[in-house]
Amino acid sequence: MKMYILIKDDVPPGLAVLAAAHASLAAYLKFRESAEVAEWLSGPFAKAVCQVTAREFEQAKEHEDHVILTESALGDKEVALAFKPRQEWPKAFKFYRLYR
Repeated sequence: MKMYILIKDDVPPGLAVLAAAHASLAAYLKFRESAEVAEWLSGPFAKAVCQVTAREFEQAKEHEDHVILTESALGDKEVALAFKPRQEWPKAFKFYRLYR
């Protein structure tokens, strides 16, 4: 089980770290009653934080079970997506770059 967190590549690093932390918590709170989250919490509760382009970000929003995060310091711009943990991921997720 893994949770994916996608951060737009134009978000400054300091705000990206903050967005990732908020995204993880927001996804947990939104989906905490699901069986997937219960299973995820029983294991190592893995997360992948990836840096994506604006196009990849918009395409990822087409996949279900996510929460969108905005940043007030950037005029409430959308900065992150966090997805409910799952075993199987759409093919596109395999190509997102890990945030470094």
